[in-house]
Amino acid sequence: MTLGAAGPAEADGGARGGGARGGARTALAGLTTRGRSFLAAGVAAAVCAYVLGQPDLLRVGLLLAALPLVCAAVVYRTRYRVAGSRRLSPARVPAGSEARVHLRMDNVSRLPTGLLMLQDRVPYVLGPRPRFILDRVEAGGRREVSYRVRSDLRGRYPLGPLQLRLNDPFGMCELTRSFSTYDTLTVVPRVEALPAVRLGGEAKGYGDGRQRSLALAGEDDAIPRGYRYGDDLRRVHWRSTARYGELMVRREEQPQRSRCTVLLDTRGPAHRGAGPDSAFEWAVSGAASVLVHLLERGFSVRLLTDTGSSVPGEGTEGFAGSGQGSADAAGLMMDTLAVIDHSDGTSLSPAHDVLRGGNEGLLVAFLGDLDEEEAAVIAKMRRRSGAAVAFLLDGDSWVREPNDVPHPMNRHQERLRMLREAGWTAVSVPRGASLEELWRQADRERSGVVTAGGPSGRGTGS
Repeated sequence: MTLGAAGPAEADGGARGGGARGGARTALAGLTTRGRSFLAAGVAAAVCAYVLGQPDLLRVGLLLAALPLVCAAVVYRTRYRVAGSRRLSPARVPAGSEARVHLRMDNVSRLPTGLLMLQDRVPYVLGPRPRFILDRVEAGGRREVSYRVRSDLRGRYPLGPLQLRLNDPFGMCELTRSFSTYDTLTVVPRVEALPAVRLGGEAKGYGDGRQRSLALAGEDDAIPRGYRYGDDLRRVHWRSTARYGELMVRREEQPQRSRCTVLLDTRGPAHRGAGPDSAFEWAVSGAASVLVHLLERGFSVRLLTDTGSSVPGEGTEGFAGSGQGSADAAGLMMDTLAVIDHSDGTSLSPAHDVLRGGNEGLLVAFLGDLDEEEAAVIAKMRRRSGAAVAFLLDGDSWVREPNDVPHPMNRHQERLRMLREAGWTAVSVPRGASLEELWRQADRERSGVVTAGGPSGRGTGS
């Protein structure tokens, strides 16, 4: 990235334009505490010398008053043509991890610079404001410095603009010159590595990343089509050829990509607490982990919120997980989750309306507190998916003190029972739970359901 205040890549150390009156105000405004003290002392000494009739004291007063004014004029008229750049490594970082910011200053003028103080503006959540003292930079020379930033909170944080502070040798005057542009650091949710489980892969649209939809179930059940020039003669279906009186060939196996929708409940009343260790942040991190995991396995994934919105630029079938496209899709989803926040909605019905009936493949939901009405809406979503896994956050445990005794049967347990009776694989999420362990637990429960109820997953508690 190139910064500039006097062109695309350059900034002057002095000021441009504004008139003599505006320039004088700028220079005087840059006087430091020392400079103002000298000026005040000089004026006071001059007044006393005039009143007392002491010419020697008058000369001392004029010297004290003139020194900061001369320093201000020199600093204001100084011209340093420098170019600055900033580079983030990396530009997208998980919450709790560090990123390094590299700054580079080039002196593009024919004269060496004096002592410069370089300062970059950063939000307070990323750490203290970095400051660097640059020694004399020779003509055509460069200086490189770097600093680290870290945030436990998701978000997009602007870095910049870069500032240069010019000082005179006596410390009487200090002027600040800013470059014009800035960079953005994106802090995305933490992603936890998940094991490659199947979670009842017999369900429609779930299992390996790419499945085969066969056009024939056997030799007798083949669904042939007419022969086309270039078709392999080994695929000729002789029985159909005899039946239709023309050459017929078996249809090719059609690859079908498994689909998954990740539903994230962002309703404000559904999540209690705040901060990086809150239940909502756990849900956001869990959704990010599942999205990345399934993309790596080759799924077409879609992110859906309770408001019915999804990732900008997402297709009707979601993002396909393949090669470079998978990395780009993961980046878009991480950028969306980096800035996602509580919604103003109170219902999950918009998300239910977005789901296509019976054509969603796997549905993974991260849910907050549910009342009876919203639990009924979630239960109906089961009919619009091939398999459904819900991670229901136990709001009481996330706000309960460690010494508090939980109730033996509360509303959370009742909601889990309702979802399981509707066919969901529902898993309770207590405070501090590991998503990896819960992911394995969901696989074990789902596998038990498939074994008890048959491959369709329609048995007891599926």
